[in-house]
Amino acid sequence: MAKLRSQNIDPVEVLARIGYAARGLVYTIVGWLAVLAALGGAARAPDSKTALSAILTQPFGAVLLGLVAAGLVCFAIWRIAQAALDADRLGTTTKGLVRRVGFAVSAIINAGLAFSAVQMIMRTSAVGGGDSAARDWTAYLLSFQFGQILVGVVGVVVFAAGGANAWKGYKGRVMDRVTADGQVEPWLVRLGRAGYLARGLVFALIGGFFISAAYQARASEVQGLAGALRTLQEQPYGWALLLVTALGLFAFGAFQIALARYRRINPTGFTASV
Repeated sequence: MAKLRSQNIDPVEVLARIGYAARGLVYTIVGWLAVLAALGGAARAPDSKTALSAILTQPFGAVLLGLVAAGLVCFAIWRIAQAALDADRLGTTTKGLVRRVGFAVSAIINAGLAFSAVQMIMRTSAVGGGDSAARDWTAYLLSFQFGQILVGVVGVVVFAAGGANAWKGYKGRVMDRVTADGQVEPWLVRLGRAGYLARGLVFALIGGFFISAAYQARASEVQGLAGALRTLQEQPYGWALLLVTALGLFAFGAFQIALARYRRINPTGFTASV
């Protein structure tokens, strides 16, 4: 750490950029696998764990997946810095605190995904989808006295996050803290808008599943990313809906990879205390 600082390279910035690249890679694989599912070239709709499994099947897959897992850990650390240390200087306003809580949730999710990748490498667990894990957690919450309320709150929060993502994509406000000049910026805006719109749709569907589970008090109602994509696929002209959404998720992944290069990250104010 000290050596990196002496060379004017902030270790937290390095972690953040590695993390954005790893996150982007996972989303691009999910998007590509969803494209294949839409065109009839895949057996089922994918999710993040499916993407990790796809990496593992490649030559030197264990090494590649290990690098991705490390990158996801880096991203989780960066999210912690954003949430707990306010790396983006969001402050303690209501909006700022909401975003920082979202960063904390993202840290947990990405750390869990990294743990799943390690389990796959070590062959200590079968490669499973995120839908079953979501249903297990929902069943656990429903076991409490006010479990339905808890699950309903989760659903509303996820649905609201979907709306926020979709609104961000619709309004084109995707270049916050991003510096890119010339011909790169218009392409980043297009990628970001498509990506956030697709991500917003998926989050809204997942949130709806949780709300339905809370209303019916049945964990089986919950679906994760794969379930949301499968729901689109089952609609009239579902292959087209899934294809458009898949391309959007691929665009989101490409946008995240671009953030590894172009996002402004200036955590100087707190690294001295890290």
